[in-house]
Amino acid sequence: MKVTFIGLGTMGIGMSLNVLKAGHEVTVHNRTRQKEEAVAKEGAKRADSPRQAAEGAEIIVTMVSDTPDVEAVVLGEEGIIHGAPQGAIVIDMSTISPAATRQVAEALGKKGIKMLDAPVSGGPEGAQQGTLAIMVGGDSADFEKALPILEIMGKTVTHVGPIGAGQITKAINQIIISGTYLTVAEGLSLGMKAGLDMKKVIAAISGGAASSWVLHNRGINVVNNTYPLGFRVKLHHKDLQIALDTARELAVTLPATALVAQIENGLIARGYGDDDVSAIGRSIREQSGLK
Repeated sequence: MKVTFIGLGTMGIGMSLNVLKAGHEVTVHNRTRQKEEAVAKEGAKRADSPRQAAEGAEIIVTMVSDTPDVEAVVLGEEGIIHGAPQGAIVIDMSTISPAATRQVAEALGKKGIKMLDAPVSGGPEGAQQGTLAIMVGGDSADFEKALPILEIMGKTVTHVGPIGAGQITKAINQIIISGTYLTVAEGLSLGMKAGLDMKKVIAAISGGAASSWVLHNRGINVVNNTYPLGFRVKLHHKDLQIALDTARELAVTLPATALVAQIENGLIARGYGDDDVSAIGRSIREQSGLK
């Protein structure tokens, strides 16, 4: 298939390389143009704009940071909407507002262009390894057509409902994982204050009900008090704001999520917005008197 990728950050580059290596014809575009080079070296074509990248494509994947970025690359003056052929499917794999997703889909639909919202979970590791969890909203026929591409990028690909349902499902994911980051930081801080061997503690609790992706993959960050980039605090904070906005619309209370968002506010204000989200542990360590 002819597949276009727009957005080659920490997630998009691994995803696009996996689709390219699977034998599909891939065109890429990124606002910071040098990020296209790694995929181009493997055989991808480069395009000067989202509009040009979308020309002739069957599947157009967008993976950018926030709602305004999606609106710009899809609906802007040089956006996908002006280049994509009728019948093409735009798969937005960013994490953005469900309401904005529905508005973008409506605009594309007027041009005969289909849309799926398909946000992901699994981090850069999952993007590189093709093991992402992908939650998809949109028409079932469009989902079936796009499924062979989605299955290259994800281990778990689930059609969860109509357009926008993918983004709501991702909000649920971020709500749950935010609490996990916080409680992992709290539990490990308790162990450190007690003077325990934290590698042994992590090994012990990883075999029981407390086991989680966060504990396995990010617990050691809290122990070492170093937070190398996986998923930025400021992007996770953006996701939580989407979740909180959606909860207000639906009259759902999210006290734990609001607390984590406030902790992240403090981290961002202190210059830690580009750290991995496990830097929530930095705040808990400091409040616990751990250096």
